[in-house]
Amino acid sequence: MTALISRLTDIRLIRYVLASIGALAVDVGTFLALLSVGMWATGASAIGYCLGIAAHWLMSSRAVFIGNVAAPGAARTRQKALFVISALIGLAITTAIVWTGDNSGIDPRIAKVIAIAISFFATWILRSRVVFR
Repeated sequence: MTALISRLTDIRLIRYVLASIGALAVDVGTFLALLSVGMWATGASAIGYCLGIAAHWLMSSRAVFIGNVAAPGAARTRQKALFVISALIGLAITTAIVWTGDNSGIDPRIAKVIAIAISFFATWILRSRVVFR
């Protein structure tokens, strides 16, 4: 039984990584596009992350945590709220790192890469242990 649970967790993590890559494409694509038109790096990062949040919910709820999505109604609303809270924590981490990097003279794209890694692990823990438990 433990081996089966471990295997399912591994598969779920792989699907989560793939969903995160899709959401990341939305996030970073938006970030780079907004940077290219001269937008402030922190604002561009926040907007990209928010669009990535929407993409991630769609992929997470339909391909990653399939058996753990709450039934429509109050339970689903609560789950979506928890997902948004986890996303806002990730957003806070991301914008803080990009802002700090940008103000320290670090290329905002490098700061964004660091932020992506830290935010990924923080949201994975929250989503797998709280949102979709």
